[in-house]
Amino acid sequence: MQQLPLFHTIAGQPVLVLGEGDMAEPKRRLVERAGGRVITDIQQGIDEGARLAFVAHDDAAMCESDAIRLRGAGLLVNVVDRPDLCEFTTPSVLDRDPVLVAVGTGGASAGLAKQLRLRLERMLPADLGQLANKLSTARELLRARFPAMADRRRALDAALDEGGPLDVMASGGAGRVEGWLANPEAADGDAVHEFTLTSQDPEDLTIRQARLLGCADAVIADPAVSPAILDRARADAARLVLPYAGEQPGGLVVILRSA
Repeated sequence: MQQLPLFHTIAGQPVLVLGEGDMAEPKRRLVERAGGRVITDIQQGIDEGARLAFVAHDDAAMCESDAIRLRGAGLLVNVVDRPDLCEFTTPSVLDRDPVLVAVGTGGASAGLAKQLRLRLERMLPADLGQLANKLSTARELLRARFPAMADRRRALDAALDEGGPLDVMASGGAGRVEGWLANPEAADGDAVHEFTLTSQDPEDLTIRQARLLGCADAVIADPAVSPAILDRARADAARLVLPYAGEQPGGLVVILRSA
C-alpha cells in the first residue's frame, strides 16, 4: 500500500480549484457535492485557510508553479492528470450516503478505478445507506445488549455477514434491524482457529482463512508467514510472531475472544 486512504470532511470549508474547462469542472462539482466552498483565487484560498487544492490548468508550467506555491503555504495539492505532482489523489466514489466506497489506483488509471466502481454499483443494494443510518441510531441499544466491545463487534459481524439477518448485500436491511436487536444471537465464547498456509501469497488464502483474519482479535504467526498475509488481519488485532506457531512452518493461530 503506497497511499493512506482517508475521508476528509470539507463541508462548509474553503477548497481551492484552479483552472478552467473540462479538467477543472469535475473537481468543482466534486467539492460542491461534498459540501465544500469552491475558491478560485489562489491568494483568497490561502488567506481563508483552505487545506486542499485542485490544480487543473491547461498550461503545464502554470500547474507546476501553482503546486509549488500552494505546498509552500501548507496546502495538500492535487494536480489533475499529473500524479508526479500530487500529494493526494481522488478516488472513484460509490455513494450510498453515509456509506462511501472509494476505489483508487494512486493515479495509475482513473479508467480502471471507474470500472471497478461501476461493478460494485451493481452489486451493492441502493438502500445500504439506510442500514448504516439505522445502525447508528441503534448504537446505544446495541451497547446495552452487548456491553463488551468484542461481543458487539462479533455480533455485528455475524449479522452483517453473508446470509445474516442484516446481510450487507441484501436489500431491506434497515427494516430488519429492530427485529434483530429484539432477539440478537448471543456472541460465542472465545474461539481459537489454527491453520497452515499453502502459500505466502495473500491471494491464495481460502475464503474461510481470509474471513478469520479479518475478524481476529489476535493473530499468532511463525516467522515464515509473510507480512502481506498478516496485512489481511484487522488493523487493531494483536499480533505475535513466535517460532512454529502452528504445527508446521507457515502456521497461523487466529483467536476470536469475547472479552
